[in-house]
Amino acid sequence: MKKILATAIATFLLAGCSQIGAAATVGDTKITQALVQGSVDSILSERAKVDTSQMQLETGESLNRGQLRFHLLSTLLREVGAELKLTVSKAEIDTRRASILEQVGGAAALPSALVGAGIAPEDLDTYIEAISYSEKISQALIAAGATEEQVGQEIQNLVVAKSKELGVTINPR
Repeated sequence: MKKILATAIATFLLAGCSQIGAAATVGDTKITQALVQGSVDSILSERAKVDTSQMQLETGESLNRGQLRFHLLSTLLREVGAELKLTVSKAEIDTRRASILEQVGGAAALPSALVGAGIAPEDLDTYIEAISYSEKISQALIAAGATEEQVGQEIQNLVVAKSKELGVTINPR
């Protein structure tokens, strides 16, 4: 997913965004600077609560860009999913969240896991939704005849095509 994200975002960085307060726009959807900054601030706040000495964490502009990429890709995967008539329900997100809690060792271990993954606590459901869409799109592609080896490239192609169709602009600041 990170490779898909990196390629898709590289496509978008060529565009500028003149809307005040917008970090980026995807069609009519505005990803505000406040949303991205809120994610960054939350991640930094959570880092102060856990031992990060053995973690390799994004900082500064890299962290800001990473959070913007996260919000962009989440939006684009949702749009691709909608085009393919795929949905992710609240129940699916809740089930996946419970599975994640079990995998990381319970609610007490979740903050450290989120810090290590660079996910703001309030963005966990959005992250789960994006992963779920990615998996469902993968399944749809395989059902349509794509091989396991082709799926990553095919998802990347769908995301890039959707970004071009909707028009993605990135605030150069």
